[in-house]
Amino acid sequence: MIENSTISYLSDVKYILHSARQQAYVAVNSAMIEAYWKIGERIVVEEQNGKDRAAYGKEILQKLSLELTKEFGKGFSYRSLREIRQFYLLFPDFQKWRTLFAKLSWSHFQRTLKLTNENARLYYLTEAAENHWSVRTLDRNISTLYYERLLASKDKQLVQAEMQEKTQDLKASDFIKSPTVLEFLNLPTNLAYTEAELEKALIDNLQQFMLELGKGFAFVARQQCIRTETSDFFIDLVFYNYILKCFVIVELKTEKLTHQDIGQLDMYVRMYDDLQKRSDDNPTVGLLLCTETDSIIAKYSVLNDNKQLFASKYMAYLPSEEDLIREIEQQKIIFEQQFE
Repeated sequence: MIENSTISYLSDVKYILHSARQQAYVAVNSAMIEAYWKIGERIVVEEQNGKDRAAYGKEILQKLSLELTKEFGKGFSYRSLREIRQFYLLFPDFQKWRTLFAKLSWSHFQRTLKLTNENARLYYLTEAAENHWSVRTLDRNISTLYYERLLASKDKQLVQAEMQEKTQDLKASDFIKSPTVLEFLNLPTNLAYTEAELEKALIDNLQQFMLELGKGFAFVARQQCIRTETSDFFIDLVFYNYILKCFVIVELKTEKLTHQDIGQLDMYVRMYDDLQKRSDDNPTVGLLLCTETDSIIAKYSVLNDNKQLFASKYMAYLPSEEDLIREIEQQKIIFEQQFE
């Protein structure tokens, strides 16, 4: 049995680590937000020197994006710089909002930038700061029009109680997994921090399997971050087939296949064509692989469901469903033998 003194000792050490992580979270976010505010201010000042402010402003952001990305890495796309500029314009008095800024992450502000109702924006940010809303909670409340519903409700406590049941506190460890924070610190964003060992083992071998097929596959990325205006997504594997002249993205699921998984893959295919495909590339192909206890499923997805193109041109070079099933089954057996 552990003595009380030992329990106290362990509690003290854990408290020290939790406190240090919380301080690190606050320090990183405060530095990031202040830096972005200053960058936004500098962009606006530079824009005011231009004759045609609209065209001049766009040119400034495009050039700045190229220079910052070259020296500081990801996180400074044209879209990101527009958000930084808008952030400054919405909060020009930094000292007035310093206390609020210190309690929120950049992702909180990003989520509220598109709100046209200034009162709603300030309400959401203030509530998020005072009640420690995670970005996910903030996103849900905005998406469900919580502010508008609260104003319109006679029984406001009922609406508040419903929201509080689903509120998720922001954890200090969350910032470690935040792509925005990682980019700000110039750390890689393609790490699968919570990936299960089985999934990792399968992806390791699938990556090698695809390259060994000898049918024109070239490796592009692993756990590639694809960013929308409000969310970040990570694609397990991305290849480019130089014979088919198209990207091939692979998603692996270690649980039962769902309609949501299929919809997510189709979304990834469309996003990849919008963001990465060049004009002379063919439509992106998506492979959805699923391992289950009783069966193994492999599903294909091609943009616009162009089955004729898929059958006549793609099938000759893509692995067959039988090949994929055989490979997954083989790797599952190898993995299981390691723990016998």
